[in-house]
Amino acid sequence: MSFTIHVRMKKPGRQMSKTVSPTPFVLPKKPETLEELLLGLTELGVRDYNARKDEGQILPFLTKEEIADQAVKGKVSFGVRGGEDADGKAAAENTIQCFEDGIYRVFAGDKELTGLKDRIPWRDGLEFTLIRLTMLSG
Repeated sequence: MSFTIHVRMKKPGRQMSKTVSPTPFVLPKKPETLEELLLGLTELGVRDYNARKDEGQILPFLTKEEIADQAVKGKVSFGVRGGEDADGKAAAENTIQCFEDGIYRVFAGDKELTGLKDRIPWRDGLEFTLIRLTMLSG
């Protein structure tokens, strides 16, 4: 049985004020805690990354719609690359470490989930928002 969630991904800056459409993600099961949610999304990301890394076209092109969709997400690319597969275990460890270090925050609706063991407050139409924080230096 699979379970679909909707996630908005944002980062501070000019784009923060723009409305970002939620992206559907199909997880193998309904996550009960924030940690299960993050690890499920990470597993999907690794699987998608590895699956598409070698499927690039010789002469890729983007439609206007694809450019607009990618621009909303913050990066426009052909997706052509090669190299090593992403390591799922390392990605999962990185996901957890980044959350613990405050690199990003997670909201279920308008409720912030602050701990990995926080239970997800499921309700109809729940959308998640992940906000990547930008570190300042200097």
